[in-house]
Parts: sequence; structure tokens; C-alpha cells
Amino acid sequence: MKPSLLIFSVLLMFVLSPLRAGESGSRVKYMGGTVTGVANKSSARIETAEEDGLRFSTAKTSVLVPYKDVNTLEYGLKVSRRYVEAALISPVFLLGKKKTHFLTIGYSDQSGAQQAMVLQVEGADIRPLLVSLEARTGRRVEFQDDEARKAGKG
Repeated sequence: MKPSLLIFSVLLMFVLSPLRAGESGSRVKYMGGTVTGVANKSSARIETAEEDGLRFSTAKTSVLVPYKDVNTLEYGLKVSRRYVEAALISPVFLLGKKKTHFLTIGYSDQSGAQQAMVLQVEGADIRPLLVSLEARTGRRVEFQDDEARKAGKG
């Protein structure tokens, strides 16, 4: 095998290995809420594959929220122009819009107290996550406005 092909193969293996690692769930950013021990803007995962509840996990914390305890699902969308990119790279970026997807999950904890988490969700993950949460919790997603409704429903 040629050395260049071997190096390319090894590099390709390292690049693709996270994709094959079997990570489940959606990558999110915890923007705020009542989950103790989690800093705002922390990277996390949310998984809906478990039968009994959704799992919210960071590098240090894992919380299982039973589906029956979820009482609010709200989806919002922030649309903004790409001013920084336009100023630094090209004015063409003003033609495009940047969409940031937010999901708020409200639930009751074991003591009956209301809890909440606000998550920023990747664009490719938002629709499957909303559908899965609606199916698992039996709750309808509330949309903040018509633009969020269009984005969330497809």
C-alpha cells in the first residue's frame, strides 16, 4: 500500500469515527433553566429513545425526565442577518439568514416542583426531536409565532 494512501486512510478513519461511534440523541446547548450543576451555554445531548423518559446529558450531569412529567413543550426560532460575516467576509452574507432553534421543556420534578430547561438545538435535529417529544409525551408543541410553526412543521 502506498504511504500516501495509508495516511489518507488513517486520517479518514479518525474523521469518520465520531460519526460511527453510535452517539444517539441530538446535540444541544443548554441555554438556561433549573437543572442544577449545569452552566448556561453548556454542550449537551438530549435522547428520546428510552421508553420511560428523555435523558439530558452533559459531560458531568445526566438527568432523566419521565415523559409523564413533561407538561410544556415550546419551540421558538430566532432569525437574524449575518452582519458579522458580511462585514468580515462578503456582503453576499446579507442575503442569507441565520436561524437559531430553541426548545423549552417544562416538567415537574419528583417533589412536584416546576422545572424547565431551554435548549438551543441544531437545525437538522429540531424536526425529528419535536416529533419524537410529541409522540412520547402526548403533548403538543406550542409555537412562539407563525415563523416558528412553519419551521417546526416543515
